[in-house]
Amino acid sequence: MLDIISIGDVTEDVFVQVSDGVTLHGSHLDFEFPTKLGIEKVDKLVGGNAGNIAIGSARLGLKSALYAEVGADSQGDLIYKSMKDNKVSTKYFFRKKGQKTNYSVVLYYKGDRTILVHHEKRDYKFPKLGKATFIYLTSMAKGSEKIFNPLLKYLKKTNAKMGFNPGTHQLNLGLKKIKKMLEATEVVFLNVEETQKLLGTKKRDLMYLTKKLQETGPKIACVTDGPKGSYCYDGSRYLFCPIYDVPIYERTGCGDAFSVGFMSALCNGKDVDEAMKWGTISSAGVVQKVGPQEGLVQLSLMKKALKGNPKFMVREFNTAEVKKGNVYKPVMLKKF
Repeated sequence: MLDIISIGDVTEDVFVQVSDGVTLHGSHLDFEFPTKLGIEKVDKLVGGNAGNIAIGSARLGLKSALYAEVGADSQGDLIYKSMKDNKVSTKYFFRKKGQKTNYSVVLYYKGDRTILVHHEKRDYKFPKLGKATFIYLTSMAKGSEKIFNPLLKYLKKTNAKMGFNPGTHQLNLGLKKIKKMLEATEVVFLNVEETQKLLGTKKRDLMYLTKKLQETGPKIACVTDGPKGSYCYDGSRYLFCPIYDVPIYERTGCGDAFSVGFMSALCNGKDVDEAMKWGTISSAGVVQKVGPQEGLVQLSLMKKALKGNPKFMVREFNTAEVKKGNVYKPVMLKKF
């Protein structure tokens, strides 16, 4: 029996570090157009939310599998090899002839990034999955909603619990069309902006956002707020976890890293407080590397980080936003 099966799209990500000829103005990266820009570095890596979760789960000691579809091309072969190398089961990994693998270009500058994404059209067919403790559903392209009903039947039949991180297309479907999925969800993961979009609000009140998100159906609602920390509502308590103060190189995948830490903690029988700590430490590993997977931590390092930082605590909050104590300075480990 598997601990977790991740369901979603995977990609080849090309990371481009820009420097010359660009200027940062607030949230805008400006450069001349048309022009020719020099770049510092290019990396070709494996990405995609589901792949990040599958590999991160395996590194944290779980029996992990991935349901994804790729093209029968070199990019698909690269992703397949990465899953094998990271001990992720590829029983539900399908290479489709005549199709191409999803592709993304990530422009990053001074620790942050913009992602240019292309999703290939897929004719998704829900596979016959074996038993698992958890399912993790995340970003998929248009047409993936047709797997919703068979997935709901699978959850009911097997009593598996589900983590859900709606991707762009799933959010664009609107709350009404993903309501049944949310009602079948154990824990949902979104950032502040995604939560606002799903709920149709501009409010930044984290008590309001976490509670209203939880009221859409899931037992637990997690809302991440980037460098300001993460928030959670479990139906009775409002919880806040500060971020780890570590050097930030590039942020891609830190949300997935939080999810994988949180889910892995639940799979290990931990409570919500501990799960938030696992998620935060997992994110801290990822932001110190390029790409969403290189910094995903092993279980041994997770345990060392937790043991070495007994003052790292989750706390309850009762205000619209936590503005003090958002950053925790950890006792640094040699590999962290």
